Order: sequence, then C-alpha cells, then structure tokens
Amino acid sequence: MNAALLTIGDEILIGQIVDTSSAWMAEELNKIGVNVCQIVSISDTNDDIKKSVGELLSKYDVVLATGGLGPTSDDITKPALCEFFGTNMVVHEPTLKHVEGIFTKRGLPLTELNAKQAEVPASCEVIHNPTGTAPGMWFNKEGKIFVSMPGVPFEMKAIMGSNIIPRLSKLTATQQILHKTIQTFGLPESFLAQQLSEWEENLPSHIKLAYLPGPNAIRLRLSTRGNNINLLKQEVHHQIDALTKIIPNNIFGFDDDSMVSVVSSLLKQNNATLAVAESCTGGSIAHMITLQPGSSTFFLGGVVAYSNAAKSSLLGVDKKLIDAHGAVSQPVVEAMAQGAREKFNANYSIATSGIAGPTGATENKPVGTIWIAVSTPQKTISQLLSYGDNRNRNILRSSVAALNLLRFILINPNYSFE
Repeated sequence: MNAALLTIGDEILIGQIVDTSSAWMAEELNKIGVNVCQIVSISDTNDDIKKSVGELLSKYDVVLATGGLGPTSDDITKPALCEFFGTNMVVHEPTLKHVEGIFTKRGLPLTELNAKQAEVPASCEVIHNPTGTAPGMWFNKEGKIFVSMPGVPFEMKAIMGSNIIPRLSKLTATQQILHKTIQTFGLPESFLAQQLSEWEENLPSHIKLAYLPGPNAIRLRLSTRGNNINLLKQEVHHQIDALTKIIPNNIFGFDDDSMVSVVSSLLKQNNATLAVAESCTGGSIAHMITLQPGSSTFFLGGVVAYSNAAKSSLLGVDKKLIDAHGAVSQPVVEAMAQGAREKFNANYSIATSGIAGPTGATENKPVGTIWIAVSTPQKTISQLLSYGDNRNRNILRSSVAALNLLRFILINPNYSFE
C-alpha cells in the first residue's frame, strides 16, 4: 500500500514551524507496511487544497492530511473538502457534545466559532479526537482513502494511534516493512562505501542499503519488505553479522542509539564515574552527557579550561609544559585529562584541546587540529584529529570522537590507539 502525506498551512511554507509530524507519521506507517512515497506541503487556499488532494489520490492508495481544521477564518480545509467530494457541511452531534464538554470543564462559554468545529462534510466518516475539538475525517473515493486530521501534533498522534493505524494495519496485514539502522563512526562516507562494496554487492535483491551521513555519525539503513516479519529480521541480522566482521571498530550502535547514549550505558554497566576537561569543545561533551537520563549516577563534573591560565590553575597543568609544546599538544591534553580525573576522583576522564577555527592556526597547527585524551587509573591515551575549517562541525566531531575513544576503553581496558 502506497501513501502520501499532505500538510496544509502557510506556517510551514514560511518556515514559522518545522514539519515534525510527517516524519513521525512516515515512521509509524512504515511499521505497518505502508510505503510513504511523497510528502507535500501546501498553503491554506481552496484551489491548492483541492488540486493537491486530487493529484495525490490519483497516484496513491492512501493520503493522510494534517492542518487547516481550526475554528478561525484562515482554516478552510473542511469547505475545500466539501467541494472536492461534492458534499455539504452537517453538524456531527457527538462531536458537538464533546466540544461542549471541553469548554464546560474549562469554565468557558461555547462560542459560535468553537461550535463550528462539530461541522463536517456529510460524506465523511467522523473520527473522534480525544485530545481536542477538531475531529478527524475519513473519506473513501473510488477505492482510495483520504484522511484529514488536525495539525496540532499531539492531537494528530492521538487520532493516528487510536484509529488510523489500527484500521490501516488490517488492510496491510500481509505486507511488512522492516528498517534497521546501523550507527557508524570514524570512516568518511566514501571510505566506508569502498570497504563495504563487496558486502553491498552481495546483499539480497530485496534488501536495500542507504547511506545517511551526518556530522556525528554515518548511518547505514537496511530496508526490506515481505510477508514474514520474523524471516525478514533473521535475514537482516545475518547481514549485520557479516557487516560487523568488516568494520568491527566503526559500529557503535543501532537505530536510535547515539554515541553519548552508548557510552552512558557502558559507564552505568561498569559502575564507573566520569569527569571532563574541555578547551576547544567548550562544554559540549558535558552538555551531551547531562542530556542523558540518569547521568547523575556516573557524571561527576567538568572544567571548561579555555585559557592557558585556567588549564594550569584548575587542572594543574604545568605552565612549562604549555610553554614548551603549546596548549594544542599531546602532553598538554594528557595532563588535562589526568588533572580532571584526579580533581574529581573519577574512574575516567576526557579532555580536549584544539583549534576549532576559523582563526587561531599556526604554521604547524592548522585549523581543525585537535587533540583528545582519555585517562584511567592505569594509563592515559590520546589521539590527534585533523578536521576542516568549520567551527561548529569541529566542536561536534571532536566531542563525539572523544566519547568514542572512551567507548573503546570501556569495551577493552587494554585498548591502545594505533
């Protein structure tokens, strides 16, 4: 079953809001075997609504629309749908009672505008909205399905979860879509593709591979479809096992895993504590960690030692070391890591020092030169990174790289960077 998603509202087109609803809907529809082929955003005009609904229904089995169902004059989806489906507006009494109940609970009078929320096209099947006043509407036209829902995300999700998804599931019971995402780090996309070329060529024809690059990971998505979901899972897991043998050090997680969530889990599993000493990353690593639920169980604290004086006074880095090697150097970043671990009495510590850019480069240290280090009670390991000239990307990449270095050590205490 192929589907399209239609968002109605000028606020999306002018960038006032971001369309997160379509991403959520596409993910949920894929879970039940509905293939989303197109996502369209249009303005709140009668002609655009009718034209888009007609074009999408001519190409797809299902069209799910959101937006334009409010009580104000700029919400014209229902009148446009009346014209398109050749029907008239009627009052849906159960919805009217529902709306009245909402305003009674709030101690507010029911205005004429709010009462109009209960007016719907006569040819639709009304879908109850448990969290708002605008109901959903289900239309059937020549074997095609069109559903209109409120644009408010939590209202749309309530209608999708309670009604739309279960109904569409019955229509797609024999077809299943499976996506599995492998999170990788440490290899640029072209290098990764080269290493995986033979594995990719030998993938079964019904398993598709997509590269999804980003600044903090390259995701590999395997997608397949069929009638037996358990068989699909077995086939995909078999391919992942083969992939793991090719790039064992570059796979750090799956699906919604992030580097920081994986490292956080490893620290919890080891009952270990962590401290950070950041210079060029400016607190980015600490911020990532504290976004994780339960980080207080392992994260002791951190120091943003941006100046050389701060490195010496707060972390105990010998000034002579900085004078001899410079702040962006292996000896200094290792001393920062050791100082943070001792300062907080932590099991592990991370340190960063580098030239994030766009200024600050020297003849021997161009922009993007970054040192990271991890200190344990037994040893301190450091790594030199060479990135580009984009400051934000350099900060993000070096933060993730530092967490990745810690990940290696947590998995293998005898790890040594080569």
